[in-house]
Amino acid sequence: MVADLCGKTLFITGASRGIGLAIALRAARDGANIAIAAKTAEPNPKLPGTIHSAAEEIVAAGGRALPLMVDVREETQVRDALEKTATSFGGIDIVVNNASAISLTNSQSTDMKRFDLMHQINARGTFMVSKFAVAYLQKSTNPHILMLSPPLDLKEKWFAGHTAYSMAKYGMSLVVLGLAGELRSKGIAVNALWPRTTIATSAIRNLLGGDAIMRASRKPDILADAAHMVFLQNARSLTGHYLIDDTFLFENGVRDFDRYRVDPAVDLAPDFFVPDDSRAPVSLARIVSGPGTI
Repeated sequence: MVADLCGKTLFITGASRGIGLAIALRAARDGANIAIAAKTAEPNPKLPGTIHSAAEEIVAAGGRALPLMVDVREETQVRDALEKTATSFGGIDIVVNNASAISLTNSQSTDMKRFDLMHQINARGTFMVSKFAVAYLQKSTNPHILMLSPPLDLKEKWFAGHTAYSMAKYGMSLVVLGLAGELRSKGIAVNALWPRTTIATSAIRNLLGGDAIMRASRKPDILADAAHMVFLQNARSLTGHYLIDDTFLFENGVRDFDRYRVDPAVDLAPDFFVPDDSRAPVSLARIVSGPGTI
């Protein structure tokens, strides 16, 4: 293991808000360099955060920031952003494929433009960013690629209600499967990280039920801490794994999971794609009584 991420350079897609920004801020507290590769350069009334506001937060947390307007569907933009990152910070040590599009619609309600968008961002974008990052990562002393994608648990229930999204999201996980084997000899770790519960982000609020689901979620900090723990591992020892956030943290000594809850008076809501045989290391039930609880 390495002690911390001081001086390490992270290239994070979709880092202007949510989970990507949380991962960036956790690394920034170590003194890391963060390339914020995201599309939002101007404020959006429906979604908080831009590459510039994220950069300000990263600097305030103790890191160095490089805001880059990047659409992961565009090859030229991806290539240029990686080169700018390496030039600005002297290399790239870690790539986080966090950018993702979601539409929880069945086959009859999914228009083909949305289908294409999800596959272009999730599967193709993840493949392309990883592909072009290898030339930089192989110069690092402890290189990691991390996908925010689920374990490959190919069960009907994970597809039936939203086939197009599941195909695209599992596409990211298939990139892990292939690249872990391809890049093992180069010493580049390739892993996936996924949350056991829903995570309190704007996307969750907008898509899954507003404040109620937010209260039943964990904070993005749990994924940030888990990702940070991944990056501290020896890249030659930890690769090809599909990690669940709380299990991985528990295996590495974390015992206080209450601090990640948005509302301790509410049962935590399980996320999609968590295999049935994956047991939570701590209870997901409410831990304190609150208004309306028994």
